[in-house]
Amino acid sequence: MSEAARSQPSSVTNRDADADVIVLGVGTAGEDVSLQLLDAGLDVIGIEENLIGGECPYWACLPSKLMVRTAKAVREARWVGDVAADAEVTPDWDRVADKVRWLTGGWDDSGARERYRNRGGTPIKAHGRLTGPRTVAAGDETYTARRGIVIATGSKPFIPPIPGLDEVDYWTTHDVIAMEEVPESMIIIGGGSSGCELGQVAAQFGAHVTIVEAGDHLLPREEPEASELVEAAFTDDGIDVHTGARAERVVARDGSIVVNLAGGKEVTGEYVVVATGRTVDLSDLGLESAGIDAGGPFMAVDEHMRAADGIWAIGDVTGKGLLSLLALYQSKIAVADILGEEHEPARYDAIPRVTFTEPEVGSVGMTEAEARAAGRDVVVAVKQLPATFAGMVHWLERGILKVVVDRQSGLLLGATVAAQQAGNMLGLLNLAVHAQVPLAKLQTMMYGFPALYSGLGEGLGGYNPAGVISVMDPEYEGLEALNKIG
Repeated sequence: MSEAARSQPSSVTNRDADADVIVLGVGTAGEDVSLQLLDAGLDVIGIEENLIGGECPYWACLPSKLMVRTAKAVREARWVGDVAADAEVTPDWDRVADKVRWLTGGWDDSGARERYRNRGGTPIKAHGRLTGPRTVAAGDETYTARRGIVIATGSKPFIPPIPGLDEVDYWTTHDVIAMEEVPESMIIIGGGSSGCELGQVAAQFGAHVTIVEAGDHLLPREEPEASELVEAAFTDDGIDVHTGARAERVVARDGSIVVNLAGGKEVTGEYVVVATGRTVDLSDLGLESAGIDAGGPFMAVDEHMRAADGIWAIGDVTGKGLLSLLALYQSKIAVADILGEEHEPARYDAIPRVTFTEPEVGSVGMTEAEARAAGRDVVVAVKQLPATFAGMVHWLERGILKVVVDRQSGLLLGATVAAQQAGNMLGLLNLAVHAQVPLAKLQTMMYGFPALYSGLGEGLGGYNPAGVISVMDPEYEGLEALNKIG
C-alpha cells in the first residue's frame, strides 16, 4: 500500500469491513478505477451484473471502430480503382464479423474477470445497490467498505416511446455490432455519432440505409457546416437522409418495417435500428440510503468526483458527457482523491469528441452557437480544407476547419475539423483549447508540410495570407477577422 493510501484518514473504524473500496459498476471506468486502487495496495470489491469492461470493449468504441476501419478499407480500395490502378472490390462481411468476435472475445468477459482477480480484486456478478453510506447489497450478500464506494454504473440505450416500436423486432446498436450478415436494408432512427457511423458501415457493405433524425441536421451536437459535409457524403454513398423528421409510428407490413414520419412521409426497411442515444437510470441504486438525491437525471459531483462523504461517482452517471475518454479522466481524479493525493480538479471546457464517418468530424470545446448563447464575444472563421496544399495532395473532396475564438483574449473556445483523418488532426486544436494557447502563438508555429494538419496552419494564419498560400484559396476571408483579434 502506498504511503498516501496509508495516511488517508477514514471515518470508518470497522476493520472487519469487506474491502477498502467497493466499486459499483465495473464498466470501462469502474475497471480502470479498480485496477488503479488495487495497484495502490487497497482491497477492492467490484460489483457488475453485466460484462466487466462495459460498453466500450464489447458493444461500442472498439468493435464499432474496427467495423468503421474495415468500411474505410473498402472505400480506399474503390478509390484506388478510380485514381491509380485497376481494382475490383467485393466486400465480405464474414471477415468483419470474425474480427469483431475476436476483438470482443465472443462477448465473454471471463478473461476480464480473471484479470481482475489476478490483480487482487474480488469481482461479483450481481446487481448492486447502496443500503447505506458504506454498504452495498449484491445478490443475497451485503458488503461494507472502509474508505468508501465508487459508483460507475454507466448508462443504457434510450428507447423512445414511438407507437408501435415495441410491437416489432427492432435492433439497437448492439445488434448491429453483433450482426452475422448485413441486411438488404435498414432504417436507423437517430442521426447521432453511432447511427451515422454504423449506417455508413452498413452502406459500404451493400445495405440500403435510411437515417431518420428529428433534429435539423445529422450530428446535432456538431457545427452545422460539418454536418452538411457528412450529409453530402452520405448522399454520395446512396444513404437516404431525412432530417427534421420525427418518427411517429412503426408498423410491420408485408415482411418489412415501415416508419411513419411527421408530415406524412414513410420509409421502409428490412430492419429498424434505434440509435437515439443513451440514458442514465438512478432509480435502483439505493442512493437515498446514503443521503444522495436520486430524483435528477444524473448524480451531482464536485471537482474531486465526490457525490457525498465517502462516495465518489465517475463516468456517464455524472452527466458530464457519455464518453469513455471522459470516464477515464474522471477515474484518475477519483483515485487521487481516495488516496489523498494532490490532483488537478476536474474541468470540462476541452472535451474532445470524434465521429468516425467519412469524412470524420472532430471537435473540442464550444460550438459557435454555444459560445454565443453563453454571451461570449467571438470571432468565427471557416476554412475550406480542399483549398489548401495538403488538401490538394491528399485529394480531399470536402473538409472544413471551423474555429471559435474569444475576441478579447485571443483564446480558442472551440474548434471543429471535418475531413479525412479529422480525429488525428484534432489533436493540435485539442491541446490549444485545453492549454489555453493563444491564437497568436498558434500563428507563429511551423506546420509539417504537406501533412494533413498543415491545412490547419493555413486556416489559422500560420503563413502570411498575402504570400503563396493565397494561390490555393484567394477567397478565404477568415484570416482577416482572426488577425484583428487581441
